[in-house]
Parts: sequence; structure tokens; C-alpha cells
Amino acid sequence: MTAPFRDTNCSIERTLNVVGEKWTFLVLREAFSGVRRFADMQANTGAPRQVLSARLARLVDEGLLRKKPYREPGQRQRDEYRLTEKGRDLYPLLVALMHWGDTYLSGDSGAPVLLTHRDCGAPIEQHFRCAEGHEVAGPREVTPLPGSGSALKSA
Repeated sequence: MTAPFRDTNCSIERTLNVVGEKWTFLVLREAFSGVRRFADMQANTGAPRQVLSARLARLVDEGLLRKKPYREPGQRQRDEYRLTEKGRDLYPLLVALMHWGDTYLSGDSGAPVLLTHRDCGAPIEQHFRCAEGHEVAGPREVTPLPGSGSALKSA
């Protein structure tokens, strides 16, 4: 089934223009895990130095990360990379990607990482609800309508 309209001003496309690349998601994964330093991100992701540098610069330019200078004794000043509110707002997206991968790509070995609630230890679940609190099972229960920023909105 195709959407009833195709808006050229698409939020999904705009979002993918910012984060829709493997190394970007891996950098964000590390940031959400508390990794802040370039060398640690490079070691954990395996990203080539130039690629990682470019991805970090783009995430800073887009306002998802901010730099915070630090200096180890006897070393030159360097930057740590910390998530901004805009960056933290991507966490549900990364968790959804992880859960999808756990379900469809983990095979018999199961999930490589389990996310649990720090306070009680229960596994993290994601739910899709409307503003009235009704659980939404999937796309068949959603009606796309032109939004206020749509070029297709009615006059």
C-alpha cells in the first residue's frame, strides 16, 4: 500500500541526511554508552580516523554533540564529545534499531546486549501510543495526514 500522498518535504529524508550512515549510528551508540573521547570511540567502532573525525564534526555541526575541552597532564588540549538534548532525543531510534536487530538478525545466540531500567532492573520495552494513550500495533492503525509544514496541506 502506498501513502495517500508523497510530500517532497519529508522528515524521514531530512533525518537520514543527518544520521543515516553506519559510522554515525556507531558514534551515537558510543555516546549513549558514555564514551566521550575520540580514541575510545575509534577503538570501539573501528572507524578510520578521518571518517570518525568527519562524523564527529558533522554531529557537532548538526547540534547532536557538543565539544568540551579537556587536558591530560603533560598532553595538549583535546575535546570530549557530549550528547546535547537534540542528540539524546535520538535514543529511542537507536533502541528501536537494536531491538529490530535482536529480533531478526541475532540468530540462535540471542541479543548481544540487554537494556534494563537502572532503578528496578526490568528490561526496557518500547511502546507506540497515540496522544490519547491507545497502544498502536503498527502502520495499519495509522492515518498519515498533511502536517503544518506540508506543501500538500489543504488551503
